[in-house]
Amino acid sequence: MKIQIIAVQLLFTVWFTDGATFRTANYYHSHMVLQKSPAKANIWGYGNAGADVSVTIDGKTVSHVTIGSNTQWNVLLPPMGAGGPHVLTFTSGGVNVTLNDVMFGDVWVCSGQSNMYFQVKQLINHTDVMNRAHAYSSLRIFKLDRVQSATPLTEPTILNQWHRPGNDATTSSFSAVCLLYAMELIPDLGIPMGMVESSWGGTPVEAWSSPDAINVCNAHRGKRGPGTPSVLWNAMIHPILPMTIAGAIWYQGENNAGHAAQYSCQFSSMIQDWREKFHQQSGQQTSQLFPFGFVQLAPNANKTIHAGFPDLRWAQTASYGYVPNPTLRNVFMAVAMDLPDFHSPYGTIHPRDKYDVAERLALAARVVAYNESNIEYQGPFPSKFTLSGHTMTIEYDQGNNPIEVRSDRGFEVCCGHSNNFTCGIYNFRPAPITQHDQSTVTIDTSVCHGTNHFVTGVRYAWEVSPCDVKMCAIYGEDDDLPAPAFIKHVPF
Repeated sequence: MKIQIIAVQLLFTVWFTDGATFRTANYYHSHMVLQKSPAKANIWGYGNAGADVSVTIDGKTVSHVTIGSNTQWNVLLPPMGAGGPHVLTFTSGGVNVTLNDVMFGDVWVCSGQSNMYFQVKQLINHTDVMNRAHAYSSLRIFKLDRVQSATPLTEPTILNQWHRPGNDATTSSFSAVCLLYAMELIPDLGIPMGMVESSWGGTPVEAWSSPDAINVCNAHRGKRGPGTPSVLWNAMIHPILPMTIAGAIWYQGENNAGHAAQYSCQFSSMIQDWREKFHQQSGQQTSQLFPFGFVQLAPNANKTIHAGFPDLRWAQTASYGYVPNPTLRNVFMAVAMDLPDFHSPYGTIHPRDKYDVAERLALAARVVAYNESNIEYQGPFPSKFTLSGHTMTIEYDQGNNPIEVRSDRGFEVCCGHSNNFTCGIYNFRPAPITQHDQSTVTIDTSVCHGTNHFVTGVRYAWEVSPCDVKMCAIYGEDDDLPAPAFIKHVPF
């Protein structure tokens, strides 16, 4: 005897036959964005073992699969060009599960801690943002709930299902950086964007890392709750691995301040591990080198501290100071150290200026992720250091790009009693800019004198909050992008 019950839910249509269930996984839903060509979107679900599943797009059959003995099925759709809307229908045993208003475009995962969780409604002019977002008919958003687990979950807990953003509570509670990033890219790319938010405030990188990634760095720092190693990976990343994605953006690090050396290893290990596991679980459709963008730590209240945030910013780049680099390939970043908000009602660690952050992140994505050319997407970076008497001249970008100097402060030199003196955090002294031209700055090193007259190191913007809003020392003249912090030791 068969008992057949049809239950229509917000998430999907469920069909029970002899206790079995035919459905798609819970994050495949009407109004979603699936990954466009050249990748194939991976779809999976549950059904009766041995039963056939047929898939149609806009009424045309595109695939047949057989449900495995574990009652799970998955199918790779044919490569689909950007656009829509489309109707996808999955049929098994005469039962249809239909997804309407489906777009094909680029799917991005947005993850991290509280500055990624920072909501649209916390922005200044947030109503205008929501109205503008609604005007993009091909922009869709999706938010996972904050859940932790000691073991990997198969499906996530969903807080807000796929939908078009608009002037509603779901949009107002969505990640501001995630939404603004998409809004920056859509006018330039002209393709649908699906934004998946998976974030939790106050969490360290270890919580978002799999045990495999943790073991690479031996990073078993003891934490509780959502800070415990791998608990957010298990609940909020692992379940969405089968989703074919274009890339990820990340805003996190505050909770790892003070552990820069460990973070340098763990961050790069997490990126590599995410890439490999998304690739495997999506049927090899997500790239093994998918673009990964991050926001460098923004300022906090105390301007005078020279450890914690500045060395964590350096660690975020794997101690190169810039990305992409040989360790962090196909990685891009937005520098945010010149965007303080000391009067933020949400705490000085949560600046409200997510507009510039998203703009800078999207600009870098256009080059690194989307291969656009003739765009300056990074602030100036030093390429040559020349000591002469009591001065040091620093050349930027091999002299190829003009710089703008907005302040004479921000540089410091380390003074030692010999050329091989090891610089400690308290051995650096201010070295103001005395002159500059289109590609170089000259700093005064006369603070190094007497017994400690050797200049054995130089650093820039090495403070928790190195400057007032957009008033750090060095910017690109043509692009208004701030030079990132750096540290350099002898030999120069």
